[in-house]
Amino acid sequence: MPVLGLLVASLRPESANAGSGWWTVFTEVFTRPAELTLANYGELLSDRAMLGSLWNTVLIAVPSTVLVVVIGSLAAYALAWISFPGRDWVMTGVVALLVVPVQVALIPVARLLGAVGLYGSIAGVVLFHVGFGLPFAVFLLRNFFVGIPRDLLEAARMDGGRELMIFWRLVLPIAVPALASLAIFQFLWVWNDLLVALVFADEGSAPITVALRGQLRQFGANVDVLATGAFVSMFVPLVVFFSFQRHFVQGVLAGSTK
Repeated sequence: MPVLGLLVASLRPESANAGSGWWTVFTEVFTRPAELTLANYGELLSDRAMLGSLWNTVLIAVPSTVLVVVIGSLAAYALAWISFPGRDWVMTGVVALLVVPVQVALIPVARLLGAVGLYGSIAGVVLFHVGFGLPFAVFLLRNFFVGIPRDLLEAARMDGGRELMIFWRLVLPIAVPALASLAIFQFLWVWNDLLVALVFADEGSAPITVALRGQLRQFGANVDVLATGAFVSMFVPLVVFFSFQRHFVQGVLAGSTK
């Protein structure tokens, strides 16, 4: 119902949203059929500030997702199948980092990014999301990788395969469901983030969530702008989720049965 209400509000003009609730459109569909319009979306797509914030969201979410998947899969494979001193302690540290809240690191990381000149930039926001996304990524993928039969990897090593080649040609194709699940989790977290963007992004690098918050602060009654922007912001994650839904379900259920 909230999603339906958001969609209807985004299709109504400002006067209609100010005069009555969105649910009245169903009772007035025959008396006022022209009330629903795509004009709000046209105005949104012609707003350079909103388009810029939407593009910033893409520039933040896509690299954050790709880096977490790539680095997390490499680290998870090493922790699962490569013996090195202190491996168990490293895995313990990864698990311990899962319980660290984001709020604890806001001020220290802000000072660090300011010292290296990345505070207020898209790169700084991406680095923060990558840092806090890696513990979960390593934990999830490592638990999936340990379920791969050892005989399969040993046979590849006996055939002369190096670890990187085994990882690339053997492990990654098997781990596609887990990788898709991780990518969906990370993408949705980053795309819908507001707190980190408020702290680390300036006006030129702010994502769509910060832009919508700014609209709410400046024009508390512009439901047509807020509803349209919110629905566009929600539409992209929905497309990503339903596009990878089959892999997502497989990845979530991976390892649950033997």
